[in-house]
Amino acid sequence: MAVMTDMPPATALRAPAPAAAAGGSSDKDAEKLRFIEEMTSNVDAVQERVLGEILARNAETEYLSRCGLAGATDRAAFRAKVPVVTYEDLQPDIQRIANGDRSPILSAHPISEYVPGLDKGKALYFLFVKSETTTPGGLTARPVLTSYYKSEHFKNRPYDPYHDYTSPTAAILCADAFQSMYAQMVCGLCQRHDVLRVGAVFASGLLRAIRFLQLHWEQLADDIESGSLTPRVTDPSVRDAVSSGVLRRPDPELACFLRAECSRGDWAGIITRVWPNTKYLDVIVTGAMQQYIPTLEFYSGGLPMACTMYASSECYFGLNLRPMCHPSEVSYTIMPNMGYFEFLPVDEASGVASGDAAQLVDLARVEQGREYELVITTYAGLYRYRVGDILRVAGFHNAAPRFAFVRRKNVLLSIESDKTDEAELQRAVDRASATLRASRPGAAVAEYTSHACTRSIPGHYVIYWELLENSRRQDGTVVDGETMERCCLEMEEALNTVYRQSRVADGSIGPLEIRVVRSGTFEELMDYAISRGASINQYKVPRCVSFPPIVELLDSRVVSRHFSPSPPHWAPATGRSGD
Repeated sequence: MAVMTDMPPATALRAPAPAAAAGGSSDKDAEKLRFIEEMTSNVDAVQERVLGEILARNAETEYLSRCGLAGATDRAAFRAKVPVVTYEDLQPDIQRIANGDRSPILSAHPISEYVPGLDKGKALYFLFVKSETTTPGGLTARPVLTSYYKSEHFKNRPYDPYHDYTSPTAAILCADAFQSMYAQMVCGLCQRHDVLRVGAVFASGLLRAIRFLQLHWEQLADDIESGSLTPRVTDPSVRDAVSSGVLRRPDPELACFLRAECSRGDWAGIITRVWPNTKYLDVIVTGAMQQYIPTLEFYSGGLPMACTMYASSECYFGLNLRPMCHPSEVSYTIMPNMGYFEFLPVDEASGVASGDAAQLVDLARVEQGREYELVITTYAGLYRYRVGDILRVAGFHNAAPRFAFVRRKNVLLSIESDKTDEAELQRAVDRASATLRASRPGAAVAEYTSHACTRSIPGHYVIYWELLENSRRQDGTVVDGETMERCCLEMEEALNTVYRQSRVADGSIGPLEIRVVRSGTFEELMDYAISRGASINQYKVPRCVSFPPIVELLDSRVVSRHFSPSPPHWAPATGRSGD
């Protein structure tokens, strides 16, 4: 989870709405576009100034003193003395801050949770807060978007057509996932003709909302017809906001329309059928979210999908200056005033970026077509920090590079904000295997792979297991279902806190599934890979698969399916967010 310092005014750039980026006529939009042109035309000079500001601002910090920078603010000294680091390298310092150490360790400024707002148009956005906790030092630890929604900047924002949400703030701030979604959905339905765009932060979040409509349209129609909110919404502030707002009186005509549309069982184009004035979807569909594009196209009738901004908990990076482009063409222009950006070239053969600081490339000197791992230095006190994002230079806007998001480094599985790498998946399989052996001595997993299944909503992890022959019972069947269900749960218990929070508190990931395949399946998988040109000497079982023919092959060999019987253990705790 991120604890963030106040950003200087230069970093508070807001993304223009798609209409503005395409040539909006307002003075405010014209001013923003002029600013973008100025920033992207003088990339190297802006970057040099930003680095100098960061180093001057944090000159007395313990971290920079340890690096031997001694107050220097020039690029040459920075490059020579400051190492490239990962989150694990900084964890001891971050833990000291979380425990209450107020000395200037990473940043010279006090820690807070302020994140600047975004300039959005009138919208039905499904926005949610996540659970938070307090560190031993009294700091609030929570995902960066939760910090923003709970900030006075968001709650007391003045009216602006780009901030005109259909959802009342009380519904967004409700920590109960059902109550928050229900209130936001009923408000969106009651204002359906006013909605010009529909969205969520991630594509998966918007699909959860559509699934919610599929499950609860009858209750929603009843409430709209009666003009009263279901007793299942118990939060007083949410009830008051909805009842005094859109649900003040019965609307039998809208209820009749909703029943007619939803009772058909035909959900193709449901977004434009229910919200007929929707111009586009505003969701992130890059990286792991690409897997949801076909489903969004089905529900929206092929509406454009706008990805406006590239950011993380650590820093805002850049803007998509062509927000209405096709999702496959999305790229982000890095704004050089947001932070100081460097890039580690990715080796074309291995697909891995070296950690050698001598190979770092400045923002103004990246090459078109090359892939790089992003390294940032921020006002908030991160220096040469490896974000873990792999980007490809897609082109330039003026002198500023445009980057296409390629992937997260080392991530195998991801449904939403969760990120599971190969080592973590292996630990989870090992833990489940121990349960298997305890139930049936001699039983073991011969091979496994995984798949992020998004055919259902919410999506879930699927783990394919091929068991050793002696794992089978005398009647020839595999291990009993109860044991396999325990194995599913043991795997979930071994996964990271972001995954478990998504399962338990947010409901954004479904129960983990183990699909047992028949003996010899993984040999068939190898034969298929070799038939497509893989070397038999270098072949390794892939630990995650997404290529449809391979998924189809595995599914055709499944002999039993098992799901986690209950959610894993999760409680709010200090840690790193996947937001």
